[in-house]
Amino acid sequence: MESHRRTLRRVVGAVAVAALAGGPASAQSPSFSRADSLRGSNGPERAWWDVTFYDLNVAIDPATRSIDGHNAITYDVVGPAPASRELQIDLQPPLVVDSVTSEGARLPLRNEGAAWFAAVPSLQQPGARHTVIVWYHGTPVVAANPPWDGGFIWATDGEGRPWVATANQGLGASVWWPNKDWQGEEPDSQRVALTVPEPMVEVSNGTLRSVETHPDGTATWEWFVASPINNYAIAVNAGSFAHWHETYDGLRGPLDVEFWPLAENLDAARRQWPGQTRSMLRCFEEWFGAYPWYEDGFQMIEAPHLGMEHQSAIAYGNGYQNGYRGRDLSQTGRGLTWDFIIVHEAAHEWWGNNLTTEDVADMWVHEGFANYSENLYVECLTGSAAAGAEYVIGTRANIQNDVPIIGAYGVQDQGSGDMYYKGGNLLHLIRQLVDDDARWKAVLRGLQAEFARSIVTSAEVEGWIARQTGLDLAPVFDQYLRTTRVPVLEWRRDGGTLEVRWAEVVDGFALPVELHMGDTVTLRVTPTAQWQSVEVPVGAPDPTVDEDWYVNHRRVPGTP
Repeated sequence: MESHRRTLRRVVGAVAVAALAGGPASAQSPSFSRADSLRGSNGPERAWWDVTFYDLNVAIDPATRSIDGHNAITYDVVGPAPASRELQIDLQPPLVVDSVTSEGARLPLRNEGAAWFAAVPSLQQPGARHTVIVWYHGTPVVAANPPWDGGFIWATDGEGRPWVATANQGLGASVWWPNKDWQGEEPDSQRVALTVPEPMVEVSNGTLRSVETHPDGTATWEWFVASPINNYAIAVNAGSFAHWHETYDGLRGPLDVEFWPLAENLDAARRQWPGQTRSMLRCFEEWFGAYPWYEDGFQMIEAPHLGMEHQSAIAYGNGYQNGYRGRDLSQTGRGLTWDFIIVHEAAHEWWGNNLTTEDVADMWVHEGFANYSENLYVECLTGSAAAGAEYVIGTRANIQNDVPIIGAYGVQDQGSGDMYYKGGNLLHLIRQLVDDDARWKAVLRGLQAEFARSIVTSAEVEGWIARQTGLDLAPVFDQYLRTTRVPVLEWRRDGGTLEVRWAEVVDGFALPVELHMGDTVTLRVTPTAQWQSVEVPVGAPDPTVDEDWYVNHRRVPGTP
């Protein structure tokens, strides 16, 4: 799958919205700048080189709220370099790149906003491997409303001790460390060495290799991620943490599970975390296949913000309570029987971390599937598909239908916050069309297997689902992902003759739908945009659409 992942990255040549349910989103049509293109596209100074390894070393000083460090970037040359021989390395102001070196020599460097361009001394041939080291320092952006308005979070715990974290999905990892900050780019592995004042504990992604203390009263915590990882998933978590270890017997054998609550919340964490983590892993391994990162383990880490899907290192800030900050996003009561952050963020280990979209415009693949995973978790808890359906249907009240789910490509535009609830309801609808739960489960598990550790596009995911189900889903995906219109089933009736058609739909829309006429008559029809007739019992009540279908319906004047 490595070669598949990189091929996808090379083919594409050339702000933050909600990272969690309930985050802010704009209904305005944005205008885009050159800075947006530099950030969101695989431009000429990015496309010719492919990152294989990041070696990140950062010293963090809570007293001055500053950082100082370097990142060694190892890359393969995968195509001809531009005439300038430049690599685009991203680091957002007010952080400053001090220098970029290669084999001990400083490279010529120019800056354009958050993009820094370093010129290698000579043309590098495809197939070669090189390393540059980016040295930097400064005071990083402070997160205004984490995790949605991301950056560094400088907080204190209940005892007044420093508590530091990062959250930067959408805004980008370059808000605190230099890298190729494009979602279509992942290293094959990464080292993360973070230095903090003692006695702080620093927890990052992957597995802990060592802790080295220094004479100046600091310690370096070295973590290693053995798998491909999204840049935005690399995280700082430093504080006065307690810790315990468990082993989960999963589909691939023993999985190391590490829990890192604040020491003051150890008892609450022991009550809230282990049981729900185990039930979540059982459910999602059943529906999606094995947890993707057995070599890196699974960690739950208390954070001074609501939460984030940092790969193998889930950030948790839900207050050790069920629901979403104690609320049920479905308004059905179903969401108060489990902890939203444990379930939603861990779902991203499959949808977003294992299977990652090349462009943030397609982020519904991350968030829509994670929202749908909540429904499946309710089903796992209750043993009832109807209970899961009740939950996901209840979340429709949160859909705005103001902006299409899919944003503009190549400009770091995440589109609409409807990617969560509308995306989840789209998947629930497709399950009804498949009408075979074993087959539907095979589709979800197959997606994870086919695109494991891959960079994908929405078009690829849509096409794969259509092929595996044998359904003509292209108009359905276009309708729900690329327009804000909810299909309307129009009907009219004269005794035993019922006529139906779809309105407010894209060309070619022919969605099968289940109708109920009272408690005894159920029929499935496949309307198009033209009227078609269906014979129904003369005395049956008027039709209603099964609520599993996310559509509207209305009676129109006239008779067949």
